[in-house]
Amino acid sequence: MSNLASKDLTKGPIMRQLMTLAAPIMATSFIQMAYSLTDTAWVGRLGSREVAAIGTISLVMWAAQTFTNLNKIGSEVTVSQAIGAQDSSLAKQYATHNVTMSLVISVVLGTLLFLLAPQIVSIFELEESIASMSINYLHILSTSLPFFFLANTFTGIYNASGHTRVPFYISGVGLIFNMILDPILILKFHWGTQGAAIATWLAQALVFGLFLYRLHKDKLLGGFKLLGTLKQKESWHIFKIGAPVSGFTLLHCFVNIYLMRMASTVGGHIGVMSLGTGSEIEAITWNTSQGVSTALSTFVAQNYAAKCYKRVVKSIQKVLSIGCIFGFFTSLLFIFAGKQIFAIFVPEEEAFRAGGEYLFVLGFSQFFMLIEIIMQGIFYGIGRSVPPAINSVVFNYMRIPLAIFFVSLGMGLDGIWWGITVGTILKGICIFSWFILIRKSIFKIKRYKITM
Repeated sequence: MSNLASKDLTKGPIMRQLMTLAAPIMATSFIQMAYSLTDTAWVGRLGSREVAAIGTISLVMWAAQTFTNLNKIGSEVTVSQAIGAQDSSLAKQYATHNVTMSLVISVVLGTLLFLLAPQIVSIFELEESIASMSINYLHILSTSLPFFFLANTFTGIYNASGHTRVPFYISGVGLIFNMILDPILILKFHWGTQGAAIATWLAQALVFGLFLYRLHKDKLLGGFKLLGTLKQKESWHIFKIGAPVSGFTLLHCFVNIYLMRMASTVGGHIGVMSLGTGSEIEAITWNTSQGVSTALSTFVAQNYAAKCYKRVVKSIQKVLSIGCIFGFFTSLLFIFAGKQIFAIFVPEEEAFRAGGEYLFVLGFSQFFMLIEIIMQGIFYGIGRSVPPAINSVVFNYMRIPLAIFFVSLGMGLDGIWWGITVGTILKGICIFSWFILIRKSIFKIKRYKITM
């Protein structure tokens, strides 16, 4: 058995280290997002009603999975800071605490989702046939939450140790397995949306099993216990770091749930399908930039703990420069090729025309969304998760009155999409401005500037 050592990110070429960290995380994030896109692509061959059914549950599962941030971000920050302070014993303690907390939360949450599935689906006011498919889909996926939660916690621990390739390889195997199962269960066995749910369940179980195998083989952090007694001090520290992230993401989900119901009222199942599938496609940008943000968070955490402030500043400048280029390119892609992209997943003409309009409008906000996510990584790395939480909550909830206002002007579904877009633009501008105002007090450096 090998002993996988943690990487020291306080020395060496900054850009090479960032890219070495970011590339696997970005790929892993894309793979996790591809689970839903794969399901949607195959279910899309059945029709827009089936896509609407799984789209609502994708939103519900997203809300449930926000709780994974508690221990994924908790692992990335607490374990990486302990490594940066060269305290291996503390790193092991935090790893064990994060895994134990993750298991408890996932079991409780999965049970609640299973028991309350009919009541949850009723929120969206779907047609009876679509609602029935949604309930069955949620019943299956809710039982897979422990696999998903623990896999994300293991990913956070590997990321904190600087070994981001392991989660990438494991998630890749799970995605390939899911891609093979989807057409077989959905089309060949004629299990429809339930087949998509079963394929995802089996793939997540496989990923969980592979993580257990690698942790046993690698002896990560010198070997640590997977489960242990939760201690108040360590648990509270993890909670303080991860809870704001989970909290503001959950509040974001509540906004989307409201907007989904609003889309159902204004545009029927086509509105639900457009928002659900469009959000999954938009997640290509979100997950890619989230990967960069996570790598930056790990890099910043180690260097900030080691008081290598100039390395932190240089890393921020480099990542922001790359982020601006990528955000601009994504905006152009959504604005000029939205319908063509949407048609790949739902070939029904009425569906891809409506979905293409969603991507067109959201295209104007992609640049600002990417900047916001990068800034989140910086704040997380220095252990200040509250500012991005406040920023996100305020402007995410502003989407609701904005959407209501635009719809009242007779803009229909486009009014909802513009409400989302304007809120995202404001988030990006505000969080960047917030960091600029406090940067000198954080790093205690008198002469430097942040450039993009």
